Amino acid sequence: MLDRLVLVAAVTVLGVLEQAYFSLQVIYARRKYSVSPPNTSGPPEFERIFRAQANCSEYFPIFIITLWVSGLFFNQAAAAFLGLFYLYGRYKYFHGYAESAMGRLEPLYFSAKVQWALIALCGLGVASTMCQLYAGVDISHLLSDILGLSEVKEA
Repeated sequence: MLDRLVLVAAVTVLGVLEQAYFSLQVIYARRKYSVSPPNTSGPPEFERIFRAQANCSEYFPIFIITLWVSGLFFNQAAAAFLGLFYLYGRYKYFHGYAESAMGRLEPLYFSAKVQWALIALCGLGVASTMCQLYAGVDISHLLSDILGLSEVKEA
């Protein structure tokens, strides 16, 4: 069972480390720009870093849920692959936003597309499993037959 989850677990650990990194950047920015907690406003440079970290934290639960559901019900390798792309997009987003508000847009759109792909895998995986459990229809086998991907047995 663990071999079916190890890639998703590894991406989860990387995601947690990335969140920790973003939080540390806010701590460093607080010191650099003399913004003491609980204040969240200060120079624009600080506010961009703070907002980038907050935004990444806001979307992290959605990412983790879709990563795990798609990994469990669709395919762990596909979920992990998309998860790595998502984390890369969030890293670029954070640093782009730290530089300028406009610098966040391209990575934001990229990570949003990856997130929607994970959501699609979740939907496909859960729907396929429900069809198999409750209707006795194996969608993946059916698609393999339709697409001609199933093995041809000789008579």
